[in-house]
Amino acid sequence: MSKTPILLLGPTGYLGSTVLSRLLAHPKKDTFEVTVLIRSEDKARKLETFGVKPVIGSIKDTALVEKLAEQAHVIFNIADSDDMGATKGFLAGSKKRHKKTGDVPVIIHTSGTGIFMFAGANNGLSITDRIFSDDDAEDIDKSTPDSALHRNVDLVVLKADEEGYAKTYLVLPSTIWGVASNPIIDAGIANKFSIQVPAMIRAAIGRGQAGIVGKGQGLWNGINVNEQAEFYVTLYDAITTNPSAVGHGHNGYYFGENGEYTWYELAKAIGKALVKRGLSTSDEPTTFSKEELIKYFWTEEISGIWGSNARVKAPRARSLGWQPKLTIEDFLASIDAEVEAHLKHQKA
Repeated sequence: MSKTPILLLGPTGYLGSTVLSRLLAHPKKDTFEVTVLIRSEDKARKLETFGVKPVIGSIKDTALVEKLAEQAHVIFNIADSDDMGATKGFLAGSKKRHKKTGDVPVIIHTSGTGIFMFAGANNGLSITDRIFSDDDAEDIDKSTPDSALHRNVDLVVLKADEEGYAKTYLVLPSTIWGVASNPIIDAGIANKFSIQVPAMIRAAIGRGQAGIVGKGQGLWNGINVNEQAEFYVTLYDAITTNPSAVGHGHNGYYFGENGEYTWYELAKAIGKALVKRGLSTSDEPTTFSKEELIKYFWTEEISGIWGSNARVKAPRARSLGWQPKLTIEDFLASIDAEVEAHLKHQKA
């Protein structure tokens, strides 16, 4: 029996390694031929022991990405959502495959609900009432400007579906939370930390007090890393079981969320964890200065993410049978352990 050729980009990442671990534990794993692109020869050798085929290289090598994509029926892109070169590479490979074989590849591309930050202030001073739903593609497409975060790449992926040489599915996680733990991370191959929460933790530790942009008045959704990874498998299973019932292209937006939090609530949880460890005298967050925004969040413009609104709901994702159970209360309760994990990581 021939195996399904799968290409996964981002195998050493926080989310990518978690998805890869789920695929390797899948009941039909013996029918998969999973190829991953990885820069490190040492990590490639370790990955081989998991039964995957590692290829040494980078997503910056567009020709290599194209070549690997041409060999794949299914592509999971869980690498950099904003890498246009890599995206054009795997799309070109899929187009070649379609032209040569007639196969219509499945492309599951990772974007993010950050595309909706345009719909509310990003200065931490207000909460928007604008909420996007993943089952209202018309609203998403009409309302989202081409200049929105990730959107330029998303549009290129959507065009591939429009042209008919691939079926594309856009997965848009919200704030992914939790310290990841899976066999690939345990083997020293992958990263166990996300981006948004760790950045706030590092800033709080660095300044000795939890911080917020403005008043911390912005709303985002959250989703646990394991439950977000599980959605990729749910989506894949739905596509392979009954593809006609699974929306793709402009009807293939799938959000990852299970509740909302304010940036103030997150900062307050970090503050409590610092006080508990004697690293701060107050758990009350204070406003970041301009200098701190640049120091801890790369640039003042990027720091706006931590004071923005990006509100969504995910009925389309849930319609596939995905049922996330961990709540925002679980998220905030997890911050204490994540602060501890970062402190240990700093000492290592």
